[in-house]
Amino acid sequence: MTVLIAFDGSDDSRAAVEYAARHLRPEPTVILTVWEPLLAQISWAPIAAAAPVVMQTGGGRDQFEEEKQAELLATKGAEFATGAGLPDVTPRAERSGGPTWATIVDVANELDASLVVTGSRGLSGARSVLLGSTSTRVLHHVQRPVLIVPPRRDEKRKG
Repeated sequence: MTVLIAFDGSDDSRAAVEYAARHLRPEPTVILTVWEPLLAQISWAPIAAAAPVVMQTGGGRDQFEEEKQAELLATKGAEFATGAGLPDVTPRAERSGGPTWATIVDVANELDASLVVTGSRGLSGARSVLLGSTSTRVLHHVQRPVLIVPPRRDEKRKG
C-alpha cells in the first residue's frame, strides 16, 4: 500500500510530513503537489490576468512554468520527507482539472492509497467558509482513511 501526502511547501504541509514520518509505519510514500496553469487560475481570479503566461517549449512537449515549479516543489517535499525519516518516497506533480482537493482524491484513488495525509491551516468559522478547506473536502470525498495534521500550536496563534 501507499501513503499519499499532499504537499504545497507550506509550514502546514511540512508539519504533516514530519508527523507522518514520526508516527506511521514505513510504507511507500508519494509526495503530491497539485498545480494548475495560470490561465485556469485567471478564470476564478481575474486580477491575475495582468501576469504573463510563461510556457516552455521544446523537447517534444510544451511545459508550463507552473508545472516546472510544482515538479521542483514535489521533489523538495520528497527530499524533506526522506530527511524526516520516510524511507521510500516518490515525488509527484499533478495538474489540477478543478479544485485541488478533487485532484488529491483522484490520485489517492489511482494509487489505491492506504492513507491520505494533509496539513490544515487551522481556520475556523467564516474564514474557513470563505477560503475553503482542502483538507475537509478531501476527508469528505476520498472514501479512505485520512490524517489531517493541525498547525503547530505556536504557528496557530500567529495566524
